Amino acid sequence: MNKIKCLDHGFVKLIDHMGDDQAVVQAARVSYGDGTKTATKDRGLIRYLMRHRHTSPFEMVSFKFHCKMPIFIARQWVRHRTASINEISGRYSILPEEQYVPEKNHLAYQSTDNKQGRSDENIPQDVLNKTIDSINDGFKAANRAYHSMLDDNIAREIARISLPLSQYTEWYWKMDLHNLLHFLQLRLHAHAQYEIRVFAEAIMELIKPIVPISYEAFDDYILNSHTFSGAEMSILRGFLKERLHELPTEHPSISKRELQSFKRILEDG
Repeated sequence: MNKIKCLDHGFVKLIDHMGDDQAVVQAARVSYGDGTKTATKDRGLIRYLMRHRHTSPFEMVSFKFHCKMPIFIARQWVRHRTASINEISGRYSILPEEQYVPEKNHLAYQSTDNKQGRSDENIPQDVLNKTIDSINDGFKAANRAYHSMLDDNIAREIARISLPLSQYTEWYWKMDLHNLLHFLQLRLHAHAQYEIRVFAEAIMELIKPIVPISYEAFDDYILNSHTFSGAEMSILRGFLKERLHELPTEHPSISKRELQSFKRILEDG
C-alpha cells in the first residue's frame, strides 16, 4: 500500500524514499568508523539518538509524496518550511470542480476557550443541513464564475481567484525524516485541525514500514512523552522522594540504562 485516500477527494501517495533505519545507524556511527552492529544494538542506538535529540542522523532518510488536499489545509501544511514542494498551478491548468465538503459529524460550533478550534457542543440537525447547503451553494456559485471567465477567455491566473479555500490542490512534497517526524508531532496532536490530522495519519502509516525502529522511538520519546518545567519536576521529586526505592530495576519496554537514567532525573534537584 503506497496510497491512502483522505477526506472526500484527497490522498497521500508515497512516490519514493531514500534510506531506512539502517541509514540512520550508518550516519550515527560514521564518527566512530564502525560498521553496522547487531539488530539489537542498532535499535538501542536509534532509541538513544531519539531520546537525546541527536537529530542529524535522521536527516539522512528522506521521503517524497504526492498529496492532494484542500487549499486551506495546504496553507497550514506549507508552514513546515523544511520541505521541497512543487504545487499544481492554476495559472497553467484548469482546476477540477473538486471542493471539500465536511461530513456533518465534523461540523461544530466555535470553541469558547480555543480561538482556533471547535467545541464539543452538539449542533441541531436544521443548522447542520443549513451549513452544508450554504457550503454547496457557495461552491456552485464559485464554479459558475470560474468557468464563465474561462469561457470568455479571461486568463486562468485571474479566473482562479474566484475559487474558495476548499478547492483541492495537489503537490509533490519531499522532506527528511527528522523534519517529517516534527511535522507528525504537531499534526497528529489532538489539538491539530481534524482535516490535517487525516493527512498526517496517512503519512504515518506510509512511513512506519520503512523506518519501524525510528518510528517506535519517536512514538515513545516524542509523540507519547511529556516535558515538565523546572517547577513541575520539583513537585514530582517531592512527591516521589520517599518512594524512589520502589522503582523497578527492570522493565520490558525500556533498557536498564534508561531506568537508571530515569531514577537519576528523579533524584536530582
